Formats: sequence, C-alpha cells, structure tokens
Amino acid sequence: MKDAGMTSPPKKLLAVVEFLEHAKLSGGYQRLGYAVSTECQVRKAIASLRKVQPDVIVADFYFQSDFRDRLSNLESLLAAAQPMAQTKILVLYEPHNQAALDKVRSRLRIDAALAMPVKDAALHSVLQAWLAT
Repeated sequence: MKDAGMTSPPKKLLAVVEFLEHAKLSGGYQRLGYAVSTECQVRKAIASLRKVQPDVIVADFYFQSDFRDRLSNLESLLAAAQPMAQTKILVLYEPHNQAALDKVRSRLRIDAALAMPVKDAALHSVLQAWLAT
C-alpha cells in the first residue's frame, strides 16, 4: 500500500511562448515531471500567474525599440512575479538582445537566462535543479 504522504503533486510550470522554438520545448517540461500550462500572450500569462501560482515560469524575451514605456515584452510579467519569491523565472532570449536583457535584469528578478537556440542539456540542468528545491 502506497503512503499518500510520500508523493507530492507535480511542480507547476507556466510557459509563456512567443517564439516557435520555445513551443517545441514543452514536451521536455512534462518529461521532467512538471505540470505545464501555456500562454501565448503576456497579458493572459499575468492572469494565469495569479491564478495558477506556478513554481517555475519559462518565458521568451524580446526587445523592441518602439516600446515607449519599457524595454521588452516581459517587464509586466516579471513585475507581477516579483512578490512570488518561491517562483523561479527562466528567460529564453536571442543573443542579440543580451544588452536589453541585462538592463531588465538589473531591475527585476530573473533566476536564469538561456540564449536561443536553447541547448537541451542546459535547459534540463536548470529545470532539474529547480525540481529539487
């Protein structure tokens, strides 16, 4: 007979997918044991963040020079996640956006960032470590 206290529910992962490459990674999250919810718009991701309260957020980052009041697509989401100290934040970014990411990172918590194309081993290493916490 299995002891119900021995198993814990799977950790929740919110994937904020704006790039096609990221969409291909979702199966890997599930194979690691995460319960995955996916949003394709930051506005909807913020609502999901408040409802689901994920253990991990994996989000695509991009910089657009025509944003007037912010540097990137993620600042609203990152700001909403800041009070959730237990939620880990992983950002996927294009290498040419490194400088913009560094500016955002100086103001808002990002626990890890991986350049695209994302190497499976690097992604697995980060997410596996967070499963143990």
